[in-house]
Amino acid sequence: MIESLLVANRGEIARRIIRTAKRLGIRAIAVYSEADAHLPFVTEADEAVLVGPPNPAQSYRNAEAILAAAKSTGAQAIHPGYGFLSENAEFARTVESSGLIWVGPGADAITAMGDKINARNLMAAAGVPVAPGTTDPAADLDTAVAAAAEIGYPVMVKAAAGGGGMGMGVAVDEAALRTEYDKVRAFAERMFGDGSVLIERYFPRVRHVEVQILGLADGRVVALGERECSVQRRNQKLVEESPSPAVSPELRERFLAAAVRAGEAVGYRNAGTVECLLDPATNEFFFLEMNTRLQVEHPVTEYVYGVDLVEEQLRVASGLAPTFDPDALAPSGHAIEMRINAEDPKRFLPGPGVVRTWVEPTGEGVRVDSGYTEGNTVTPFYDSLMAKLIISGDTREQVIERARTAVAAFQIEGPKNNLPFFAELLENEEFLSGAYDTGIVSRMR
Repeated sequence: MIESLLVANRGEIARRIIRTAKRLGIRAIAVYSEADAHLPFVTEADEAVLVGPPNPAQSYRNAEAILAAAKSTGAQAIHPGYGFLSENAEFARTVESSGLIWVGPGADAITAMGDKINARNLMAAAGVPVAPGTTDPAADLDTAVAAAAEIGYPVMVKAAAGGGGMGMGVAVDEAALRTEYDKVRAFAERMFGDGSVLIERYFPRVRHVEVQILGLADGRVVALGERECSVQRRNQKLVEESPSPAVSPELRERFLAAAVRAGEAVGYRNAGTVECLLDPATNEFFFLEMNTRLQVEHPVTEYVYGVDLVEEQLRVASGLAPTFDPDALAPSGHAIEMRINAEDPKRFLPGPGVVRTWVEPTGEGVRVDSGYTEGNTVTPFYDSLMAKLIISGDTREQVIERARTAVAAFQIEGPKNNLPFFAELLENEEFLSGAYDTGIVSRMR
């Protein structure tokens, strides 16, 4: 097993990785920016290194500073968490060429899945269902218009190098496409340094379902069930649950088999997620993208499958067998995760500030993965996620009841937060029925 681990991230995910590392007797090393010096993950690590000012480009995305911190502390491995450098293939290669262990998939897999068009084509060749769309970038507006006419409106205009719900727009006709194409292309060039655009069929009433995969040290790829991620605002997730209330045992078999094929197609190792769109009217599903990292919502899978995914990541990176029997994976119970963000609960606009009160709920089936505590400051430099409230139980109904109690008991004063939204959602008939889709939040507003 790895003996020392540098966590190249911040907030709740850094704290969560550190917790497992210390449980396993691994020396945990944190890196932090000047803005994060007083956050819990810094003090909970065995050692912490300042890597730069608040600007992520000068700290958490500063590969040179991260590697220097690893060298100065004698770290044996680097875990990137999610975001920042986690899906940067060049950084993964540099880590390994420096003689360190990269706790994630190989750089080739990251590269293959990082471009949405390339990923679509790879998946189609592997027999994974893909939505109707372009197989090459729409090089100009006329090409995009012609592609959309062939695919049929409405269409999704997507940045080929995008991710996390960013760089996407919907066009219901040619006039809208002309506007969205220019907007997405400009955004993609600014944010990702790549203006390539993909045109896909858009499904107005669709569910977002993803499968957790794990590429084992012996070369096998296994699937640890699915997660429902359809409660979203601006194409970004707010709530995830497992198992999905929309997935029957037969459909689950098809989902998991397709996800395993996706992983095998790129020789996948370590944790990853195959994201799909599910048409509830036909039970057809289509590959959306593969996230070549640990997901924010991984805890719901941990509860339902009885595993610690960070531990499994570390075992794979160490060349060790998993703690579970790959041939006996089966879901048990139910879990729901709510992302507690520093944002307005109505318009979902960021609302940073000083945390004056922070009281976490407790009780059976209640877990809080938090990045902050009382006295900390939520700054505008990073994502608005403050904590994840994860509720587990024997049934979905039991979990929802526990979630109501936990949301009511969670006290946060200072930054704006979206706890009132979750209180509303947990009484929403569409959500309670389980028959919701990605439009549920807009219908609530």
